[in-house]
Amino acid sequence: MLDQVGAFHRTLRENGERVRPVLTRADVDDDGRIGLMLALEGVEALGHDPGGMEALWELGVRMVSLTWNRRNAFADGAGEPAGGGLSRLGEELIDRLGELGAIVDLVHASERTFWDVLERADGAALLVSHAACRAVLDHPRNLRDEQLRALAERGGVLGLMQLPIVIDHERLTIERVVDHLDHAVAVMGADHVGLGGDFISQVDSVVGVELPPGAALLPAGMALDAAIEGLTGPEDYPNLVGALEARGYGGERLEGILSGNLLRLFRGALPQ
Repeated sequence: MLDQVGAFHRTLRENGERVRPVLTRADVDDDGRIGLMLALEGVEALGHDPGGMEALWELGVRMVSLTWNRRNAFADGAGEPAGGGLSRLGEELIDRLGELGAIVDLVHASERTFWDVLERADGAALLVSHAACRAVLDHPRNLRDEQLRALAERGGVLGLMQLPIVIDHERLTIERVVDHLDHAVAVMGADHVGLGGDFISQVDSVVGVELPPGAALLPAGMALDAAIEGLTGPEDYPNLVGALEARGYGGERLEGILSGNLLRLFRGALPQ
């Protein structure tokens, strides 16, 4: 974790003309550089101490998810068959995140953890940064319709993940990605849907990804770096935009999905 925090700050120092940190709501505004927000996916590095978030906040972390599929001291992840939720430590951590003003990301959480956080995190900014729709593909990483509705009611956003694991295990097409997006829009409204690619093959090529067997919840025969045809990374987003336009998306509704909805959430959640 600290290695990656260090890499974040080194990137800012060495590439200040190209990238900038996103720490406050003013930093969300475009100044021609790429904005980088430091987010923690899974709080295992905290051990058993919610107070460790104070230091991470000072280091620049602004968004936090509790789990990565597996159980930890704070909560159950989506891959746990027991279906547990927040522990007492998890409740303390949610309270601490609320005091700091951190954005709470419910990605990789078990269904019960999702509902426990919604009950506990009164007033916190919520999102699910990369997942899809359980009604379109029944997978533990995807959200049920009642979860999508509850997230929208709290002002949250679903970032639509674009990997086969959550989209489809046979038809690996952009059309199936748009099917998920259509469903999310129908359930949540277009103002609560964005993009959350999670292009893991590009992460693997830079830092390497080593996962315990079964931890990624991949179906049999699917590799971690499997990709949607014509959508292997952000360089292929014009293909996705074309598919969205062909399905009837345009104007402010399309701009909201491509960026505006997440930027609105960040502007409302980050500190002054």
